[in-house]
Amino acid sequence: MMADAATSLGVAVAGVAMIYTGWYWLDPIVSLAIVAAIMIGTWGLLRESMQLALSAIPANIDAPALETYLRQCAGVTDIHDLHIWGMSTTESALTVHLVMPKGYPGDSFMDDIMCTLKERFSIQHCTLQVEQGTTNHSCALQSPAAAASHVH
Repeated sequence: MMADAATSLGVAVAGVAMIYTGWYWLDPIVSLAIVAAIMIGTWGLLRESMQLALSAIPANIDAPALETYLRQCAGVTDIHDLHIWGMSTTESALTVHLVMPKGYPGDSFMDDIMCTLKERFSIQHCTLQVEQGTTNHSCALQSPAAAASHVH
């Protein structure tokens, strides 16, 4: 609202100045200044919107640190199908397969991981899938060469 008020004030001041001075060149100058202010003010929103539309990992999430954290969780021998995306400009989601040869560790273990993902990495919505690693599951988005060399 402050930007709208400043824009209106700029137009009014330029109009009054043109009436009293005859400096009609103020009109395009003020218009260009308003366009510049709008572009500067909305650039971040445009960038975030494009990232959201492209399902990019949100800029505030440290994906390598997140992956390291998951790999270091007790009982986890590998992870795959890790996908992180923005659901909006303020909420993020994650899906991941955790390879745990001893099987499902229990709800409290999973709750602890989800709590850490929320508090440390700003991931509000998590889907964690536990596998024992008895078969080869490779991510459909992974390159065939990388999938062939990936052993659980």
